Amino acid sequence: MDYIMLPSSLVGFSNDYTKIVTMTTGTAALLVHGNLKVTEADRTCSCCGSKMHVHGTTDASLRHVSVGFEPMIVQFEKVRHYCPNCSQTRMQEVPFQARGHRITEQLYNYIRDLLSRGLTLKMVSEITAIGKNTVKQIDLERLRDRYTIDGERLIKPERQARILGIDEFLLHKGHKYATVIIDMETGHILWLAYGRKKACVYSFIEHVGLEWMAGVEAVACDMNSDFQQAFQDSCPHIKVVFDFFHLKKNLNDKVVSEVRKDEQRRLIDEGDKEGAKALKGSRYILFSSRKSLERKDEEARLAKTVQKQEGERIFEKPKGELRDDHLERYERLLAENKLFFTLDIIKELLTQAYEATDEKSMKIAIDEIIDLCEATGNKHFLWFKRLLENHMFGIITHATYNISSGKIEGLNNVIKTTRKQGYGYPSDEYFFLKLFDVSRKTYVRNPSTPKIPQNL
Repeated sequence: MDYIMLPSSLVGFSNDYTKIVTMTTGTAALLVHGNLKVTEADRTCSCCGSKMHVHGTTDASLRHVSVGFEPMIVQFEKVRHYCPNCSQTRMQEVPFQARGHRITEQLYNYIRDLLSRGLTLKMVSEITAIGKNTVKQIDLERLRDRYTIDGERLIKPERQARILGIDEFLLHKGHKYATVIIDMETGHILWLAYGRKKACVYSFIEHVGLEWMAGVEAVACDMNSDFQQAFQDSCPHIKVVFDFFHLKKNLNDKVVSEVRKDEQRRLIDEGDKEGAKALKGSRYILFSSRKSLERKDEEARLAKTVQKQEGERIFEKPKGELRDDHLERYERLLAENKLFFTLDIIKELLTQAYEATDEKSMKIAIDEIIDLCEATGNKHFLWFKRLLENHMFGIITHATYNISSGKIEGLNNVIKTTRKQGYGYPSDEYFFLKLFDVSRKTYVRNPSTPKIPQNL
């Protein structure tokens, strides 16, 4: 059976016949057989410039871009040449072969194109019928070309960042962490390094240079690391900012949660089992703001209304269980416990403080919280008081730089998702470069591919 000969766009290759063959995997493939043109450069010795003689041939086959659902294999003979003058031998070069791979440049660029669109290694492997290890190697080459110099040194940031964000994330089990620095305005990752110490910041500053750092105005970080001191030591002009999320997290984890546990133990010791039972499962309610609780109650009421309209049966909780609305239960907890009532005031003051637009007003609100904490005499409140005093400058700077941790916290979710999509990354270099790529949303389709003339 004769098959249609398609233009291959392979320089120097001419197709003489095409047929269907069965690959070693048992799948059918389109075999395109042809001849590879021998150029004058192939016949000329690169050592002495003499004319070389033909010294045998060898069969060669390369994977090409598929036509339809069937993989395509390009098959031809390569000529080996011999120089009678200097006794050198050389195999004929294939102008359309991708360097380091047994595939054509067209297929190589197509795979890079798919990877640039965000497809996983498994998906690209299934689309192109190329082994996943080969696809991974091509992806690593693509990432090195885009984000490194000579495949080793990381490129410097594409633009001058005004505000930076820094955080750590779990890299491997066993408390092995990595530090990430991003441009808070674009969300682009600028630096990834092992550990979560000052050395990561110093390495980043050395990488970008002090001239670039002079354009940075502020950096957002958490309160439990050495990042603040590292930036202030190297670049005193940069203002450190602690946003609402990190401060609220410290309040919930170190004060609200611990006070609730202490109160529950106290009630049990005093024999008040009902009071202790009321505190059970109240962690979420005490963590939330009044607005959040009101929204939850409203959503629950709307859900019940929709169920009744659609005729669905609503299962009520048994009589022995608490059936109060979130806000009602919260109000009862405040009425029964003075410390919880103080926490409610502190949460409201903290929210108001972070709505301030000038540092003086914000400091007044934070000072009021400090006074409330001191008045309780409770060790957990006193811990929060010291936290506010030790980080006062970075807290009130938020009034000038209204920074949200949304981008960097969202990036942590992206890191987890990327790791899951790749079923884990044994190579940290590949994983880091992959994260650099994921954080950048711009996409150019094969920029090196020449445009096809319109008159063809």
